[in-house]
Amino acid sequence: MIVLGVESSCDECAVAVVKDGSELLGQVVHSQIEEHEQYRGVVPEIASRQHTQHILPVYRQAIRESGITAADIDIVAVTTHPGLSGSLLVGTTFAKGLALGLDRPLVSVNHILAHLYAPRLSGPVDWPCLGLLVSGGHTMIVRMDDWQTLTVLGATVDDACGEAFDKVARYHGFGYPGGKAVDALASGGDETAYEFPGSSLKGDSHDLDLSYSGIKTAVTVQASRFLRPGKEASAENLAASFQRVAIGMIMKRLDRAVQQTGIHRLVVGGGVAANSRLRRELAARTHLQLAIPPLSLCTDNAAMVAAIGYEYAISGRFVNLDVPVGARVAGYKAAY
Repeated sequence: MIVLGVESSCDECAVAVVKDGSELLGQVVHSQIEEHEQYRGVVPEIASRQHTQHILPVYRQAIRESGITAADIDIVAVTTHPGLSGSLLVGTTFAKGLALGLDRPLVSVNHILAHLYAPRLSGPVDWPCLGLLVSGGHTMIVRMDDWQTLTVLGATVDDACGEAFDKVARYHGFGYPGGKAVDALASGGDETAYEFPGSSLKGDSHDLDLSYSGIKTAVTVQASRFLRPGKEASAENLAASFQRVAIGMIMKRLDRAVQQTGIHRLVVGGGVAANSRLRRELAARTHLQLAIPPLSLCTDNAAMVAAIGYEYAISGRFVNLDVPVGARVAGYKAAY
């Protein structure tokens, strides 16, 4: 089964072709970093205009690089939620037109599920497992009983981890994209220079939840308060100290989730999965059966959309051409 995936939930315009849910035949991603860099963040209107301009040439190039023709496509899969409404509309409208023109079934993909499915492009993963999603829009630990059944065990109650990285980088002028800039600076810094606070939510119901608003404020407007005596107030030291605490907050909750559930299989997805410290921390936990995607499949991409689209298809979860887009997903602590 040949599935063509379309991804346009934020600022990455991507099309990929995947065979039987696991073999990536080809993918093209058009990045919008240059367009948004001067604003040090994604501007929704610019993002949707860029998608409109590039979606067709990206599709044509992906078809060529995959070595197929449009007639070989069996299923069209597209991210419809969550994301930026304008950006989602461009990709979804294109996918609907393609499905109609080729007379092929259409599947509507949940972006969160797709990120957590990405590691399966590198090899099979058994159920049940834990899932760690860390990105600019989402930070959550879930239990996965199969590819589509997620129960949220813990999540951020305010900012996502990636969002905190971006805001710290924007405030201090570290560069764009923020997460990559902080990671690069941190590699040359002293992670003990600053003692930033982690989140401390009260009550048993929050034991796996996170909050990044406090550390975000501490690292931006209050950074000087947390500099340790005798340490240098450099960008590298600040980035390293922030990254240590921000990633450590995740690892503390993840360790707790493993202990509580007894599940040692873990899949990881999302843009922050590319963070070097997170990858080192996870690799050091040898008791975990870790499935983490390569760097190219951590950020938003269409390969994960096409891959999970195969699961939608064999389950018969097709949608009509009037399927809407949605900026948000089901509420916190819900099962997807």
